[in-house]
Amino acid sequence: MTIRFSKDHEWVDASNAAAATVGITTHAQDALGDVVFVDLPEVGKTYAAGDVAGVVESVKAASDIYMPVAGEVVEVNEQLRADPSLANTDPMGAGWFFKLKLANAGQADALMDEAAYNDFTKA
Repeated sequence: MTIRFSKDHEWVDASNAAAATVGITTHAQDALGDVVFVDLPEVGKTYAAGDVAGVVESVKAASDIYMPVAGEVVEVNEQLRADPSLANTDPMGAGWFFKLKLANAGQADALMDEAAYNDFTKA
């Protein structure tokens, strides 16, 4: 599984050609604290990279979720809507936010790999 990371602290797993999975990083959930609400994007809606795709609210703050790559949302994580704490307990697994059909698979390749993201978050 090849996961890429955005400067806005979202991750993208584009290993499934049919639908890439997107969520927030462990670093993001650590900074937010206990997640209490998520507003997920609308299935069937198309977004450009950088568009606001939703909101995550925690006991500390609310933060926009940005679309790391362009594409059409094909599924949202209803479990996360019912139990937002999944974003804290398993942000890179069961706490995923949505899946999308990529408009351009090359956009995911342009994002940071894990080593680059780790360096980015240390700065």
